[in-house]
Amino acid sequence: MDLDERSQATGGEPPRKPPLTPGLHIVATPIGNMRDITLRALDVLQAADLIACEDTRVFAKLATHYGIAGPTVSYSDATQEKSEPRLMRALAAGKSVALVSDAGMPLISDPGYRLVRAAVEAGHPVTVAPGPSAVPMALALSGLPTDRFFFAGFLPAKGTERRRAIGEVAAIPSTLVFFEAPHRLPESLADLHELLGDRPAAVARELTKLFEEVRRGSLGKLAAHYAGHSDVRGEIVIVIGAPSADTERSAGTVDEALREAMAAASVKDAAAEVAARYGLKRRDVYARALELKRGAP
Repeated sequence: MDLDERSQATGGEPPRKPPLTPGLHIVATPIGNMRDITLRALDVLQAADLIACEDTRVFAKLATHYGIAGPTVSYSDATQEKSEPRLMRALAAGKSVALVSDAGMPLISDPGYRLVRAAVEAGHPVTVAPGPSAVPMALALSGLPTDRFFFAGFLPAKGTERRRAIGEVAAIPSTLVFFEAPHRLPESLADLHELLGDRPAAVARELTKLFEEVRRGSLGKLAAHYAGHSDVRGEIVIVIGAPSADTERSAGTVDEALREAMAAASVKDAAAEVAARYGLKRRDVYARALELKRGAP
């Protein structure tokens, strides 16, 4: 029986979709272009008993566009303490709850982890309607190796903490992916260049939107470019190539770099900086820094 025959058999009305199964449904939404939503995501959002949104005002734009009329509740870092009990009660009552973020895949540097963990621990079904995410999009557009990558989320806002975080991932032998706020992009690129060297990189901005831009080049060139464009706008992903196998890191060079760094920073921070610069394990460089501090040859 085809669609027309099914419609005739039900009095001309299209067949009704089956009700959504109870449980928590993690739903990806567009990161820019409103058409980047799956049919399954629409089915879930239109049928859910309750929709948990990072910001109900942001979700309202998507809901209006696609005729989604279900009740919503705010679920963000600021509201999760208040909202989580209500959502858990709904799940316990056999309701279907959809979880969305402002854009893209929930939980990826967005709220949601606590709710998923609580639902799993309580034995409620948890499933996902997959869709857009800026991480694989930027990685695919970067032109850098995609067989292995490490997503490090947002870099810290404070300079010392940011440099330490860069040092922690510098030696990872894979492509690195970071999120960054536009007003911190010049500072972050300068620190990445100083600590990681002139690795190949890409800055992806406003993906899927009208002013989408992907700028590729060495970290040095990208840092220089954005130093003169501090007014950049939009959501940003930084993609950086893995450390090269021929990075100069002889014992003498590392010791010299450590002595220079320790003259201006603590042993811990100096070790992190040098480890990042030469793609070495941080604990090994820290141990050598302590030896040099004690006056060892």
